[in-house]
Amino acid sequence: MKALVLEEKMKLSLRDFPIERDEVLGPRDVRIKLHTVGICGSDVHYYTHGGTGVFQVKAPMILGHEASGTVIEIGAEVTSLKVGDRVCMEPGIPDPNSRATRLGLYNIDPAVRFWATPPIHGVLRPSVVHPADFSYKLPDNVSFAEAAMVEPLAVGVHAATKAQVRPGDIALVIGAGPIGLVTALSAVAAGCARVFVSDIDDAKLELAAKLGPISPVNVARQELAREILAATGGWGVEIVFECSGHPAGAQGVFDPLSPGGRVVFIGSQVHPIHYDVGKAMVREARVEHVFRYAHVFPRCVAMLSSGAIDVKPLITRTFDFDESVRAFEIAASAAKGEVKMQIALPQ
Repeated sequence: MKALVLEEKMKLSLRDFPIERDEVLGPRDVRIKLHTVGICGSDVHYYTHGGTGVFQVKAPMILGHEASGTVIEIGAEVTSLKVGDRVCMEPGIPDPNSRATRLGLYNIDPAVRFWATPPIHGVLRPSVVHPADFSYKLPDNVSFAEAAMVEPLAVGVHAATKAQVRPGDIALVIGAGPIGLVTALSAVAAGCARVFVSDIDDAKLELAAKLGPISPVNVARQELAREILAATGGWGVEIVFECSGHPAGAQGVFDPLSPGGRVVFIGSQVHPIHYDVGKAMVREARVEHVFRYAHVFPRCVAMLSSGAIDVKPLITRTFDFDESVRAFEIAASAAKGEVKMQIALPQ
C-alpha cells in the first residue's frame, strides 16, 4: 500500500508500507477509503524537526490526520454507517475506560491514540480502519475538501466554546494561519460582532478581511494594542485568542484585553513564555487553554452544511497524492498567502 512516509527529519518518501495487514476490522469499526487529507502544521513540524516536545519520530511514520473519505466496509455491530457513506474522521481515539474519557475530557486522555503522532501512523494512504463512533456521515452538500477541514475547524469551535462567546462580543485572533482563521470564523458564528485578526502576512490578512466582520492588523507596521484600544474607545476586546504560537504574541495577550476579558491559548508554545500576572490580575482576566477538541465534530459538520461557516476560501492549494513530497516542501517553506493545502488521493 503506497503511503507518504516520514523516514526521518527532512526526508519523505512515497512507498509501499505494509500497514493494512495489521489493521483488523473490529465489530464497531469501519474501513474508509481516503479521499482528501489536509497538511497540518504539526505534520510539517515533524517533517522539519523530527518531532515536537515529547513526541519524537523514532521510526518511519505515515503523516496526515485531517481527513475525509468513503466507507468501504463495516464491522458486524455498526449500525450508524453503511458502505458508500461519505465521512470525516476524528483522528484521536481515547481509552473508553480512562478517567478522563469518563469525565467527558477524552481529548486530554493520556492514553489517546492520535493519527500521525508518534508512534501512531497517519492517513496519507489509500485506506484506514477507524471506530464508527469517531466517523461522521457527511450531508450531500458538504464536499470532501470541506470535510477534511472539519478537524482544524474543530479546534476553533472548541476554542470559541471555551471562551464562552456572548452575542456582541469583540474578539482578537493573534495569527492568521489555518487555526487562526477557523477560530475567527468560529468566533463570528458563535456571536462575535467583530473580530480583529493580526499577522505579518498581508495576503492572509486580505483573505481574513473577506470572511466576515473581520478587521486585519499587520503587526509588522501597526502596534496591536494601540490599534485595538483606539478602535474600541479604550475598552479593549472581550476575548483574545492566541493562535500564533509565537512568544511575542503570547506575551502581549493582556494589553488589548478589556476588564473582565477572557484569553484562550491555542497556538503551541515550544518554550516557556513570559506571563504578566499583574496585567492579568488588574483585569480579572480568565485564561483558558485548548488541546485539540472534544464533542464538536457533529457541530462543525452541521455548520458547514447550513452555511453558518464557510471554509472553502481557506483551501488555497490542492495537490495530487503523487505530488505529496513537493506539497510538504512548499508547506515547509511557509509560502506567503498559503493557508490550507490539501492532498487528494486517487479514487
